[in-house]
Amino acid sequence: MSLHQLPIDSRPREKLLARGPQALTDTELLALLLRTGLAGKGVLDLATDLLAPPPLGFGGIAGLLHAPPDSLKRIKGLGPAKRAELAAVAELARRALAQQLSERPALNTPQAVGDYVQLHLAHLPYEVFALVLLDAQMRLIALEPLFRGTLTQASVYPREVVQTALRHHAAAVVLAHNHPSGVAEPSAADVALTQQLRSALALVDVRVLDHLVVAPGLCTSMAQRGLL
Repeated sequence: MSLHQLPIDSRPREKLLARGPQALTDTELLALLLRTGLAGKGVLDLATDLLAPPPLGFGGIAGLLHAPPDSLKRIKGLGPAKRAELAAVAELARRALAQQLSERPALNTPQAVGDYVQLHLAHLPYEVFALVLLDAQMRLIALEPLFRGTLTQASVYPREVVQTALRHHAAAVVLAHNHPSGVAEPSAADVALTQQLRSALALVDVRVLDHLVVAPGLCTSMAQRGLL
């Protein structure tokens, strides 16, 4: 069914204007962004297919927005314009969170820090270790990926971590890395690495506030687990 065949109050745009964006389902929001489907498939059906679990779809909004560009090219109905719009939405989300974290203390917005790290790292098919660098007021300076590894591990060098923190004049950091396996559980090696980096950074008076382990849709705080 095309959007024009729906009752007016059920069409995504009219529904959003009348009741607010929170009233729309993920499928309706995506359909509003895509605007058109393709021959034989309306935009709501296209949106439903895109949000379906893998391998048919991308497993929801997060999976779609984090999907590598090459994987989007294979979808009939996602031309360059639609792919560009999806990429723009993901980047707007990253920048909005970055602005929020740069204007208020990260300690006051732990959920935003987790969301920010997820937007940058959770979708990657390889493991990346990164630093979230904070100033003396605990506001975001930058997120800097440092080490890229295989699907199972990354080699992290404390000397480079310390040098990066000093170069940015950071007062504190949040350590972060992704698990491409999809399981955001800290390993024994993650705990040992955290303690090693915490000791190294303490020598230059930089605090380690947390170590976040992320996967698509998941974020585990080692501080909340009592592992720091």
